[in-house]
Amino acid sequence: MRRNIDEWRQLLKESTESIGTYKPEFDAVIETLADILARRDTALDVFYNEQGGKAIVEHTNKIGATNFERNPVCRVIDDLNNQALTYWRELGLTPKGLRAINEQAIGQAKTQGLGALISDLMQEC
Repeated sequence: MRRNIDEWRQLLKESTESIGTYKPEFDAVIETLADILARRDTALDVFYNEQGGKAIVEHTNKIGATNFERNPVCRVIDDLNNQALTYWRELGLTPKGLRAINEQAIGQAKTQGLGALISDLMQEC
């Protein structure tokens, strides 16, 4: 299903809210990711609807030789997917990204708990 930037923005916000990683400060990251995904969807439309989903195309260079090469639109789609993956991880929308966020939160909680315990012990002395 192809989505526009507004649909992606809403879906990403809802997704981050549902897993507990949403903060208003992340709206700019969500906006960037929504733009990347909307552009990727446009490229997918071109790839499937205008180019017939051909991953390999013929290319004739300037001296007239014809070669087969990877469809340039496939490269664009792959680049946009790789860019999106980085943002998905940062928002905790991949297993690895969510695990990293949760481990950081757990690590901070442990430090705060230990810090509080040490502080309490120091006050008793």
